[in-house]
Amino acid sequence: MNNLETTLTASRRASLALLEMSDEKINSILVSIADALEANADSILEANAKDLARLDPENPLYDRLQLTHERIASIAGDMRNVALLESPVGRVLGHRVLPNGLDLRKVSVPFGVVGVIYEARPNVTYDVTSLCLKSGNACVLKGGKDALDTNKASIGLIHRVLAENGLPEACVTLLTGSHGETEELLKARGLVDLIIPRGGRRLIEAVRNNARVPVIETGAGVCHAYFDATGDKELGAKVIHNAKTRRVSVCNALDCLVVHSSRLSDLPDLCHLLGDDRVKIYADTRAYEALAGSYPSDYLLKAVDESFGSEFLSMAMAVKAVDSLEEAIAHVNRYGSGHSETIITADDDASNRFGTMVDAACVYTNAPTSWTDGAQFGLGAEIGISTQKLHARGPMALDELNTYKWLISGNGQLRPR
Repeated sequence: MNNLETTLTASRRASLALLEMSDEKINSILVSIADALEANADSILEANAKDLARLDPENPLYDRLQLTHERIASIAGDMRNVALLESPVGRVLGHRVLPNGLDLRKVSVPFGVVGVIYEARPNVTYDVTSLCLKSGNACVLKGGKDALDTNKASIGLIHRVLAENGLPEACVTLLTGSHGETEELLKARGLVDLIIPRGGRRLIEAVRNNARVPVIETGAGVCHAYFDATGDKELGAKVIHNAKTRRVSVCNALDCLVVHSSRLSDLPDLCHLLGDDRVKIYADTRAYEALAGSYPSDYLLKAVDESFGSEFLSMAMAVKAVDSLEEAIAHVNRYGSGHSETIITADDDASNRFGTMVDAACVYTNAPTSWTDGAQFGLGAEIGISTQKLHARGPMALDELNTYKWLISGNGQLRPR
Protein backbone atom coordinates (compact mmCIF):
# COMPACT_ATOMS: atom_id res chain seq x y z
CA MET A 1 0.00 0.00 0.00
CA ASN A 2 1.54 3.34 -1.08
CA ASN A 3 1.34 6.60 0.86
CA LEU A 4 -1.77 7.88 -0.91
CA GLU A 5 -3.60 4.59 -0.43
CA THR A 6 -2.77 4.76 3.27
CA THR A 7 -4.06 8.34 3.42
CA LEU A 8 -7.29 7.54 1.59
CA THR A 9 -7.87 4.43 3.68
CA ALA A 10 -7.70 6.68 6.75
CA SER A 11 -10.25 8.99 5.09
CA ARG A 12 -12.55 6.02 4.54
CA ARG A 13 -12.31 5.06 8.22
CA ALA A 14 -12.93 8.68 9.21
CA SER A 15 -16.09 8.78 7.09
CA LEU A 16 -17.45 5.87 9.15
CA ALA A 17 -16.67 7.76 12.36
CA LEU A 18 -18.71 10.69 11.06
CA LEU A 19 -21.76 8.44 10.65
CA GLU A 20 -21.82 8.01 14.44
CA MET A 21 -21.40 11.72 15.20
CA SER A 22 -24.53 13.67 16.18
CA ASP A 23 -25.56 16.70 14.18
CA GLU A 24 -25.31 18.81 17.33
CA LYS A 25 -21.68 17.81 17.76
CA ILE A 26 -20.88 18.57 14.12
CA ASN A 27 -22.53 21.98 14.46
CA SER A 28 -20.41 22.71 17.52
CA ILE A 29 -17.25 21.76 15.64
CA LEU A 30 -18.12 24.03 12.69
CA VAL A 31 -18.68 26.97 15.02
CA SER A 32 -15.39 26.20 16.77
CA ILE A 33 -13.54 26.22 13.43
CA ALA A 34 -15.14 29.54 12.54
CA ASP A 35 -14.15 31.00 15.91
CA ALA A 36 -10.60 29.68 15.56
CA LEU A 37 -10.33 31.12 12.05
CA GLU A 38 -11.22 34.62 13.22
CA ALA A 39 -9.03 34.31 16.32
CA ASN A 40 -6.06 33.27 14.15
CA ALA A 41 -6.76 35.57 11.24
CA ASP A 42 -3.34 37.22 11.41
CA SER A 43 -1.47 33.93 11.05
CA ILE A 44 -3.69 32.88 8.14
CA LEU A 45 -3.08 36.25 6.46
CA GLU A 46 0.65 35.86 7.02
CA ALA A 47 0.59 32.52 5.19
CA ASN A 48 -1.59 34.02 2.48
CA ALA A 49 0.93 36.84 1.99
CA LYS A 50 3.61 34.25 1.19
CA ASP A 51 1.39 32.80 -1.53
CA LEU A 52 0.53 36.23 -2.93
CA ALA A 53 4.22 37.15 -3.11
CA ARG A 54 4.75 34.33 -5.63
CA LEU A 55 1.91 35.46 -7.90
CA ASP A 56 1.74 38.35 -10.39
CA PRO A 57 -0.92 40.84 -9.16
CA GLU A 58 -2.16 41.06 -12.77
CA ASN A 59 -2.95 37.35 -12.78
CA PRO A 60 -6.74 36.78 -12.53
CA LEU A 61 -6.05 34.20 -9.81
CA TYR A 62 -4.59 36.92 -7.55
CA ASP A 63 -7.98 38.24 -6.45
CA ARG A 64 -9.27 34.73 -5.82
CA LEU A 65 -6.23 33.90 -3.76
CA GLN A 66 -6.15 37.08 -1.67
CA LEU A 67 -7.59 36.98 1.83
CA THR A 68 -8.42 40.00 3.99
CA HIS A 69 -9.88 40.37 7.45
CA GLU A 70 -13.23 41.06 5.80
CA ARG A 71 -13.04 37.94 3.63
CA ILE A 72 -12.03 35.83 6.61
CA ALA A 73 -15.02 37.15 8.56
CA SER A 74 -17.26 36.25 5.62
CA ILE A 75 -15.81 32.72 5.44
CA ALA A 76 -16.36 32.26 9.17
CA GLY A 77 -19.90 33.58 8.82
CA ASP A 78 -20.64 31.06 6.08
CA MET A 79 -19.43 28.23 8.33
CA ARG A 80 -21.72 29.38 11.13
CA ASN A 81 -24.60 29.58 8.65
CA VAL A 82 -23.99 25.98 7.58
CA ALA A 83 -24.09 24.93 11.24
CA LEU A 84 -27.59 26.43 11.50
CA LEU A 85 -28.97 24.45 8.59
CA GLU A 86 -30.88 21.20 8.88
CA SER A 87 -28.76 18.12 8.30
CA PRO A 88 -29.57 16.29 5.05
CA VAL A 89 -28.51 12.94 6.53
CA GLY A 90 -31.24 10.43 7.28
CA ARG A 91 -34.11 12.23 5.56
CA VAL A 92 -36.86 9.89 4.38
CA LEU A 93 -37.20 10.78 0.71
CA GLY A 94 -39.86 8.20 -0.05
CA HIS A 95 -41.89 5.56 1.78
CA ARG A 96 -44.14 2.78 0.56
CA VAL A 97 -45.48 -0.55 1.75
CA LEU A 98 -45.86 -3.23 -0.89
CA PRO A 99 -48.94 -5.48 -1.06
CA ASN A 100 -46.79 -8.31 0.37
CA GLY A 101 -46.01 -6.27 3.46
CA LEU A 102 -42.42 -5.24 2.63
CA ASP A 103 -41.79 -1.77 4.03
CA LEU A 104 -39.51 0.38 1.77
CA ARG A 105 -37.90 3.64 2.81
CA LYS A 106 -35.68 5.76 0.55
CA VAL A 107 -33.24 7.50 2.92
CA SER A 108 -30.56 10.14 2.24
CA VAL A 109 -27.01 9.11 3.18
CA PRO A 110 -23.53 10.61 2.73
CA PHE A 111 -21.39 9.65 -0.26
CA GLY A 112 -18.55 8.75 2.12
CA VAL A 113 -15.29 10.27 0.86
CA VAL A 114 -15.46 13.33 -1.39
CA GLY A 115 -12.38 14.55 -3.24
CA VAL A 116 -12.23 18.20 -4.29
CA ILE A 117 -9.59 19.53 -6.69
CA TYR A 118 -9.42 23.31 -6.84
CA GLU A 119 -7.23 26.23 -7.81
CA ALA A 120 -6.09 29.29 -5.86
CA ARG A 121 -9.25 29.69 -3.78
CA PRO A 122 -8.49 29.42 -0.04
CA ASN A 123 -12.15 29.95 0.88
CA VAL A 124 -12.91 26.60 -0.77
CA THR A 125 -10.93 24.84 1.98
CA TYR A 126 -13.43 26.08 4.56
CA ASP A 127 -16.53 25.77 2.37
CA VAL A 128 -15.76 22.14 1.57
CA THR A 129 -14.88 21.34 5.17
CA SER A 130 -18.13 22.76 6.53
CA LEU A 131 -20.37 21.24 3.87
CA CYS A 132 -18.73 17.82 3.96
CA LEU A 133 -18.71 17.52 7.74
CA LYS A 134 -22.31 18.72 7.97
CA SER A 135 -23.40 16.21 5.30
CA GLY A 136 -21.50 13.35 6.94
CA ASN A 137 -18.66 13.06 4.42
CA ALA A 138 -14.91 12.94 4.89
CA CYS A 139 -13.15 15.17 2.36
CA VAL A 140 -9.82 14.99 0.56
CA LEU A 141 -8.62 18.36 -0.70
CA LYS A 142 -6.14 18.94 -3.50
CA GLY A 143 -5.61 22.70 -3.67
CA GLY A 144 -3.56 24.55 -6.24
CA LYS A 145 0.13 25.12 -5.56
CA ASP A 146 -0.48 28.89 -5.66
CA ALA A 147 -2.37 28.63 -2.35
CA LEU A 148 -0.17 26.01 -0.68
CA ASP A 149 0.92 28.05 2.36
CA THR A 150 -2.60 29.34 2.99
CA ASN A 151 -4.13 25.88 2.69
CA LYS A 152 -1.52 24.32 5.00
CA ALA A 153 -2.19 26.95 7.66
CA SER A 154 -5.94 26.47 7.29
CA ILE A 155 -5.78 22.68 7.53
CA GLY A 156 -3.53 22.94 10.58
CA LEU A 157 -6.17 25.07 12.26
CA ILE A 158 -8.98 22.70 11.24
CA HIS A 159 -7.05 19.65 12.48
CA ARG A 160 -6.51 21.24 15.88
CA VAL A 161 -10.25 21.76 16.30
CA LEU A 162 -11.06 18.22 15.13
CA ALA A 163 -8.57 16.74 17.59
CA GLU A 164 -9.96 18.82 20.43
CA ASN A 165 -13.38 17.35 19.69
CA GLY A 166 -12.36 13.72 19.35
CA LEU A 167 -12.63 13.43 15.57
CA PRO A 168 -9.81 11.98 13.44
CA GLU A 169 -7.81 14.47 11.40
CA ALA A 170 -8.51 12.28 8.37
CA CYS A 171 -12.04 13.71 8.27
CA VAL A 172 -10.38 16.60 6.38
CA THR A 173 -7.23 15.77 4.43
CA LEU A 174 -5.05 18.10 2.36
CA LEU A 175 -2.88 16.55 -0.35
CA THR A 176 0.29 18.54 -1.01
CA GLY A 177 2.21 16.23 -3.31
CA SER A 178 2.97 16.24 -7.01
CA HIS A 179 0.75 16.16 -10.07
CA GLY A 180 1.08 12.39 -9.95
CA GLU A 181 -0.75 12.41 -6.63
CA THR A 182 -3.70 14.08 -8.33
CA GLU A 183 -3.75 11.39 -11.01
CA GLU A 184 -3.78 8.70 -8.33
CA LEU A 185 -6.66 10.43 -6.55
CA LEU A 186 -8.69 10.47 -9.77
CA LYS A 187 -8.25 6.71 -10.12
CA ALA A 188 -8.88 5.75 -6.47
CA ARG A 189 -12.07 3.75 -7.00
CA GLY A 190 -13.16 2.04 -3.82
CA LEU A 191 -11.45 4.62 -1.63
CA VAL A 192 -12.99 7.85 -2.98
CA ASP A 193 -16.69 8.02 -3.86
CA LEU A 194 -16.90 11.31 -5.72
CA ILE A 195 -14.58 13.89 -7.28
CA ILE A 196 -15.57 17.55 -7.67
CA PRO A 197 -13.25 19.85 -9.66
CA ARG A 198 -13.58 23.54 -8.90
CA GLY A 199 -11.72 25.83 -11.23
CA GLY A 200 -11.31 26.82 -14.85
CA ARG A 201 -12.18 24.90 -17.97
CA ARG A 202 -8.75 23.30 -18.33
CA LEU A 203 -8.88 21.88 -14.81
CA ILE A 204 -12.40 20.54 -15.29
CA GLU A 205 -11.55 18.91 -18.62
CA ALA A 206 -8.40 17.31 -17.17
CA VAL A 207 -10.38 15.81 -14.29
CA ARG A 208 -13.21 14.61 -16.52
CA ASN A 209 -10.84 13.03 -19.05
CA ASN A 210 -8.69 11.20 -16.49
CA ALA A 211 -11.00 10.22 -13.64
CA ARG A 212 -12.21 6.72 -12.90
CA VAL A 213 -14.03 7.98 -9.82
CA PRO A 214 -17.45 9.55 -10.59
CA VAL A 215 -17.15 13.31 -11.27
CA ILE A 216 -19.53 16.23 -10.85
CA GLU A 217 -18.41 19.09 -13.07
CA THR A 218 -18.44 22.60 -11.63
CA GLY A 219 -16.84 25.90 -12.29
CA ALA A 220 -16.34 27.39 -15.72
CA GLY A 221 -18.75 30.27 -16.17
CA VAL A 222 -19.21 32.01 -19.51
CA CYS A 223 -22.11 34.27 -18.51
CA HIS A 224 -24.29 36.48 -20.70
CA ALA A 225 -26.72 39.35 -20.20
CA TYR A 226 -29.28 39.95 -22.96
CA PHE A 227 -30.71 43.48 -23.14
CA ASP A 228 -34.06 43.00 -24.84
CA ALA A 229 -35.99 45.43 -27.03
CA THR A 230 -38.16 46.40 -24.03
CA GLY A 231 -35.38 46.54 -21.42
CA ASP A 232 -35.22 49.43 -18.94
CA LYS A 233 -32.06 51.39 -19.72
CA GLU A 234 -31.30 52.57 -16.18
CA LEU A 235 -31.95 49.16 -14.65
CA GLY A 236 -29.93 47.50 -17.40
CA ALA A 237 -26.87 49.70 -16.82
CA LYS A 238 -26.86 48.80 -13.12
CA VAL A 239 -27.39 45.07 -13.69
CA ILE A 240 -24.69 44.89 -16.36
CA HIS A 241 -22.21 46.85 -14.23
CA ASN A 242 -22.77 44.72 -11.14
CA ALA A 243 -22.58 41.45 -13.07
CA LYS A 244 -19.28 42.46 -14.65
CA THR A 245 -17.42 44.39 -11.96
CA ARG A 246 -18.57 43.14 -8.53
CA ARG A 247 -15.76 40.59 -8.57
CA VAL A 248 -14.25 39.84 -11.95
CA SER A 249 -12.30 36.70 -11.06
CA VAL A 250 -15.29 34.54 -10.11
CA CYS A 251 -17.31 32.22 -12.31
CA ASN A 252 -20.56 34.21 -12.09
CA ALA A 253 -19.02 37.38 -13.57
CA LEU A 254 -20.46 38.67 -16.85
CA ASP A 255 -18.50 37.85 -20.01
CA CYS A 256 -20.79 39.01 -22.81
CA LEU A 257 -23.52 41.60 -23.25
CA VAL A 258 -25.99 40.74 -26.00
CA VAL A 259 -28.11 43.71 -27.08
CA HIS A 260 -31.14 43.93 -29.35
CA SER A 261 -30.30 45.96 -32.45
CA SER A 262 -33.27 48.28 -31.87
CA ARG A 263 -31.56 49.45 -28.68
CA LEU A 264 -28.06 50.05 -30.04
CA SER A 265 -28.55 53.80 -29.59
CA ASP A 266 -28.81 53.12 -25.83
CA LEU A 267 -25.59 51.10 -25.72
CA PRO A 268 -23.41 54.05 -24.61
CA ASP A 269 -25.71 54.59 -21.61
CA LEU A 270 -25.76 50.88 -20.83
CA CYS A 271 -21.97 50.82 -20.79
CA HIS A 272 -21.05 54.15 -19.25
CA LEU A 273 -20.53 52.69 -15.77
CA LEU A 274 -18.23 50.08 -17.32
CA GLY A 275 -16.21 52.87 -18.90
CA ASP A 276 -15.76 54.52 -15.53
CA ASP A 277 -14.19 51.26 -14.28
CA ARG A 278 -12.04 50.91 -17.41
CA VAL A 279 -13.61 47.67 -18.54
CA LYS A 280 -12.16 46.56 -21.86
CA ILE A 281 -14.92 45.88 -24.41
CA TYR A 282 -14.57 43.63 -27.46
CA ALA A 283 -17.50 44.72 -29.63
CA ASP A 284 -18.85 43.29 -32.86
CA THR A 285 -19.18 45.67 -35.84
CA ARG A 286 -22.57 47.17 -34.99
CA ALA A 287 -21.85 47.47 -31.28
CA TYR A 288 -18.45 49.02 -32.00
CA GLU A 289 -20.05 51.68 -34.20
CA ALA A 290 -22.64 52.43 -31.51
CA LEU A 291 -19.95 52.88 -28.83
CA ALA A 292 -17.30 54.68 -30.89
CA GLY A 293 -16.87 58.24 -29.68
CA SER A 294 -18.71 57.70 -26.40
CA TYR A 295 -16.76 54.86 -24.79
CA PRO A 296 -13.09 55.39 -23.79
CA SER A 297 -11.17 54.62 -26.98
CA ASP A 298 -8.31 52.91 -25.13
CA TYR A 299 -10.76 50.29 -23.85
CA LEU A 300 -12.88 49.74 -26.96
CA LEU A 301 -11.68 47.07 -29.37
CA LYS A 302 -13.16 45.15 -32.27
CA ALA A 303 -14.26 41.63 -31.42
CA VAL A 304 -12.73 38.56 -33.03
CA ASP A 305 -14.14 35.03 -33.07
CA GLU A 306 -12.38 34.17 -29.80
CA SER A 307 -14.04 37.09 -28.03
CA PHE A 308 -17.27 35.09 -27.79
CA GLY A 309 -17.29 32.06 -25.52
CA SER A 310 -14.34 33.36 -23.48
CA GLU A 311 -14.36 33.42 -19.69
CA PHE A 312 -12.38 36.63 -19.21
CA LEU A 313 -11.89 36.58 -15.41
CA SER A 314 -10.75 40.20 -15.69
CA MET A 315 -12.05 43.70 -16.47
CA ALA A 316 -12.96 42.68 -20.01
CA MET A 317 -16.09 41.50 -21.82
CA ALA A 318 -17.61 41.10 -25.27
CA VAL A 319 -20.64 42.86 -26.78
CA LYS A 320 -22.82 41.33 -29.49
CA ALA A 321 -25.77 42.88 -31.39
CA VAL A 322 -28.68 40.65 -32.42
CA ASP A 323 -31.95 41.24 -34.28
CA SER A 324 -34.32 39.09 -32.23
CA LEU A 325 -34.89 37.23 -29.00
CA GLU A 326 -34.42 33.96 -30.88
CA GLU A 327 -31.02 35.09 -32.14
CA ALA A 328 -30.04 36.09 -28.61
CA ILE A 329 -31.06 32.68 -27.24
CA ALA A 330 -29.13 30.92 -30.01
CA HIS A 331 -26.01 32.98 -29.24
CA VAL A 332 -26.23 32.29 -25.50
CA ASN A 333 -26.75 28.56 -26.01
CA ARG A 334 -23.86 28.36 -28.46
CA TYR A 335 -21.29 30.25 -26.39
CA GLY A 336 -22.49 29.81 -22.80
CA SER A 337 -21.12 27.19 -20.42
CA GLY A 338 -24.43 26.26 -18.79
CA HIS A 339 -23.69 28.38 -15.70
CA SER A 340 -25.72 31.62 -15.38
CA GLU A 341 -27.49 33.88 -17.88
CA THR A 342 -29.80 36.89 -17.52
CA ILE A 343 -32.33 38.82 -19.60
CA ILE A 344 -33.17 42.48 -19.03
CA THR A 345 -36.70 43.01 -20.29
CA ALA A 346 -40.14 44.45 -19.50
CA ASP A 347 -41.84 41.75 -21.58
CA ASP A 348 -43.09 38.77 -19.54
CA ASP A 349 -43.36 36.61 -22.66
CA ALA A 350 -39.73 37.33 -23.55
CA SER A 351 -38.68 36.54 -19.98
CA ASN A 352 -40.58 33.26 -19.98
CA ARG A 353 -39.22 32.21 -23.37
CA PHE A 354 -35.64 33.10 -22.39
CA GLY A 355 -36.02 31.13 -19.14
CA THR A 356 -37.45 28.14 -20.98
CA MET A 357 -35.11 28.02 -23.97
CA VAL A 358 -31.75 29.03 -22.47
CA ASP A 359 -29.76 25.97 -21.38
CA ALA A 360 -28.17 27.03 -18.09
CA ALA A 361 -28.29 26.06 -14.42
CA CYS A 362 -29.41 29.57 -13.37
CA VAL A 363 -31.45 31.92 -15.56
CA TYR A 364 -32.33 35.41 -14.28
CA THR A 365 -34.69 38.18 -15.30
CA ASN A 366 -33.70 41.77 -14.49
CA ALA A 367 -31.03 40.68 -12.00
CA PRO A 368 -27.26 40.15 -12.35
CA THR A 369 -25.60 36.76 -12.64
CA SER A 370 -23.46 37.73 -9.65
CA TRP A 371 -26.20 36.30 -7.39
CA THR A 372 -25.30 32.72 -8.35
CA ASP A 373 -23.78 31.60 -5.08
CA GLY A 374 -24.76 28.97 -2.54
CA ALA A 375 -24.69 31.36 0.40
CA GLN A 376 -26.77 33.94 -1.47
CA PHE A 377 -29.30 31.24 -2.38
CA GLY A 378 -29.74 30.49 1.33
CA LEU A 379 -27.79 27.23 1.16
CA GLY A 380 -25.17 28.29 3.73
CA ALA A 381 -22.22 27.84 1.36
CA GLU A 382 -21.44 25.92 -1.79
CA ILE A 383 -18.98 23.30 -2.89
CA GLY A 384 -19.21 24.60 -6.46
CA ILE A 385 -21.65 25.51 -9.23
CA SER A 386 -22.60 22.38 -11.15
CA THR A 387 -22.99 22.96 -14.89
CA GLN A 388 -24.01 19.39 -15.65
CA LYS A 389 -27.50 17.88 -15.54
CA LEU A 390 -27.17 14.63 -13.59
CA HIS A 391 -27.76 14.60 -9.80
CA ALA A 392 -26.82 18.24 -9.17
CA ARG A 393 -27.24 21.49 -11.09
CA GLY A 394 -26.42 25.03 -9.99
CA PRO A 395 -25.04 25.80 -6.50
CA MET A 396 -24.11 22.51 -4.82
CA ALA A 397 -24.64 22.49 -1.08
CA LEU A 398 -25.71 20.02 1.60
CA ASP A 399 -28.48 18.19 -0.25
CA GLU A 400 -26.23 17.52 -3.24
CA LEU A 401 -23.56 15.95 -1.00
CA ASN A 402 -25.90 13.14 -0.06
CA THR A 403 -27.01 10.20 -2.15
CA TYR A 404 -29.60 7.71 -0.91
CA LYS A 405 -30.14 4.08 -0.06
CA TRP A 406 -33.24 1.88 0.22
CA LEU A 407 -33.98 0.41 3.65
CA ILE A 408 -36.38 -2.52 3.44
CA SER A 409 -38.07 -4.22 6.40
CA GLY A 410 -39.90 -7.54 6.16
CA ASN A 411 -41.11 -10.42 8.28
CA GLY A 412 -39.99 -13.39 6.22
CA GLN A 413 -41.57 -12.63 2.85
CA LEU A 414 -40.10 -14.88 0.14
CA ARG A 415 -40.06 -14.06 -3.54
CA PRO A 416 -41.76 -16.78 -5.57
CA ARG A 417 -39.60 -18.87 -7.89
